[in-house]
Amino acid sequence: MDKKIALITYQQQTGGVADPEADLLLQFLRGKGLDITTIVWNAPNINWEEYDVAIIKSPWDYHEQIDAFYAWLKVLEQAGVQLLNPADTIVWNSNKKYLLEIAAAGLPIIPSSLLEKGTVPDWQSFFRLWDTDKIVLKPCVSAGARNTLLLTSDAVAEKSSELNTWLQTEDYLVQPYLKEIEEGEWSFLFFGGTFSHVLLKTPKQGDFRVQAHHGGSTSQAATTDSYINKAKAYVDRFGTGLLYVRVDGVIKDGEFYLMELELIEPYLFLSTAEHGYENYYTALITLL
Repeated sequence: MDKKIALITYQQQTGGVADPEADLLLQFLRGKGLDITTIVWNAPNINWEEYDVAIIKSPWDYHEQIDAFYAWLKVLEQAGVQLLNPADTIVWNSNKKYLLEIAAAGLPIIPSSLLEKGTVPDWQSFFRLWDTDKIVLKPCVSAGARNTLLLTSDAVAEKSSELNTWLQTEDYLVQPYLKEIEEGEWSFLFFGGTFSHVLLKTPKQGDFRVQAHHGGSTSQAATTDSYINKAKAYVDRFGTGLLYVRVDGVIKDGEFYLMELELIEPYLFLSTAEHGYENYYTALITLL
């Protein structure tokens, strides 16, 4: 394999979260004989025409400078760089409006309503719509649970002015809170469309966010072929031909409900699976 490959990450800021998986993956792929280098996506003075392939691994600050990120994707396309995952997929997946498209295709998601920028919603209507006592509000362009709030009816009444101010700057999704998240969020990993491994992410006591920097934890978990097939349905419909897909969701009353279809920069938990790195490598070589 004589292709020159860039493994794309980000410039860690003080107090930021590193991606140790990128370092381990880099060493594994080099051990397979690949010519691969870690590069910060918005590093200056990179001649992208020198690279044949760019693997989008952990540009974890992309949502904070989304227009620059989109422009960078175009630069790579114009330089003839093969993007994994492709640019059109990344752009589509960068805005959580994609969940509504998935729902329209008939696949189960956590019920979601779009609040477009400038909207002044009837907040109490969402509690009635879903017969719930809690709702979750999250920006359409976000990562790591930024500005994601769990709200009761009373809290919405108190914060409505502040929430309406937020809606002056960007689009949001609002969803009913499912208590099943307290039991854990399931992540199914697929490489090249083939199932690799699954794990369970659990929030800390009293929280609903499963990210490690919010106190969440992960554990290996057993599942059934039935749930693997349910997760694969999202991959078959919206993730064909991709290097990686992480299907995140909760199980409620025996049904799997999608929370996020992660096609940009998910942590892949490669070390949690016996053949995680090998499965990734096999999919990569096939695409190359």
